[in-house]
Amino acid sequence: MSLLTVSDVVPLTPRMVRMTFTGDGLTDVGSWPDQQLKLLFPKPNGSAFVSDSEDVSIWYQAYLALPEAERPWMRSFTVRSLVDGVLTVDFVLHGDDGPASAWAAVAKPGDVIGRFGPSPDYARPLGDADLLVFAGDETALPAIASLLELLSPEQRFLAFVEIADPAEEQDIPGVQWVHRSAGDDLVSVVTAQDVPASTWVWLGGEASAVRALRRHFVARGVSKKDIEFAGYWRRALTQDDAPTSDDLAEAQERLAALSE
Repeated sequence: MSLLTVSDVVPLTPRMVRMTFTGDGLTDVGSWPDQQLKLLFPKPNGSAFVSDSEDVSIWYQAYLALPEAERPWMRSFTVRSLVDGVLTVDFVLHGDDGPASAWAAVAKPGDVIGRFGPSPDYARPLGDADLLVFAGDETALPAIASLLELLSPEQRFLAFVEIADPAEEQDIPGVQWVHRSAGDDLVSVVTAQDVPASTWVWLGGEASAVRALRRHFVARGVSKKDIEFAGYWRRALTQDDAPTSDDLAEAQERLAALSE
């Protein structure tokens, strides 16, 4: 792992902020669709550093070996961009006391957090179907935006993002915004679309919504191998809480999809 230093902080919307980081090893990281990484946020009077190792088994054992009071909070994020050694990550400000959101609400240039990843071992190519569908909430917006930037002008796609209200919209061509303030929700809007079975699908966001959408597309005849999905967060639970039976089932489905 390595450390990241905040170089800039730019508010994007009332509930989202964009940060750029510099740090050792960033120039050696390649580029691929939907890059995932772990960010580590120090506890009060603690450090974000865990281990010099880039081997996940060694690094994670070192992480678990730290006393609970010293062990930094770890959260998963999607890279918005990584260009010339500058990492950009967009943070959703949930307005709660979650460690990532609380840190991002007051972060300033010079602040330091930890990084593990992204790793090319988890790289998955974009689909080559005639129609691509992207759906997620605001936590998936950075991933969806970066994926849309990879598409050719001729590629047909549908993109849906659920957000709190119109103030959270960003200038991202082709995105259809779903406003919770208007009583709409991602699952209802997406399942109302008429898409062919030959579609390739990318899903991200709240875990139960992702599961519902995946089941919908499978029922519509979309092959499981053509559905990329990830539950980024769980209602009323954090990444520190034990996995539920649904979480374990989702993990098994993801492993099965990777082996197909």
